[in-house]
Amino acid sequence: MRILFIGQKPETVDFSDPALPPGFDAAKINAGIAIAVQTIEERGWQVDPCMITPDEAGLAQLDRALRTQSYNCVVIGGGLRLPPKSLALFEQVINAVHKAAPQAAIAFNTRPEDTALAAARQIG
Repeated sequence: MRILFIGQKPETVDFSDPALPPGFDAAKINAGIAIAVQTIEERGWQVDPCMITPDEAGLAQLDRALRTQSYNCVVIGGGLRLPPKSLALFEQVINAVHKAAPQAAIAFNTRPEDTALAAARQIG
């Protein structure tokens, strides 16, 4: 199984946004991403983290990732879908996945650390 884990590059997140959980910062998100990668690999799956910037360059990075590999599941992180001001980026990500990887299941995590569980809900 191959998983694509999409999130916003932690260093580009606006942590002053009240829609984000209090106490989050780039270091905590990066640590969570590392845990996500480890737990996915412990399941014997391959994982490609794809932390994008909230701009055209980030969408181009996502497009390259989707076209380079075939994925069984794409997990989209909460940082892309929870803050209301990220809605347009979230829609662009969903549409990019739908277009480039229509065979992949789509899952959503609640925090980086539960990414493997999100993927497991969709692919077993």
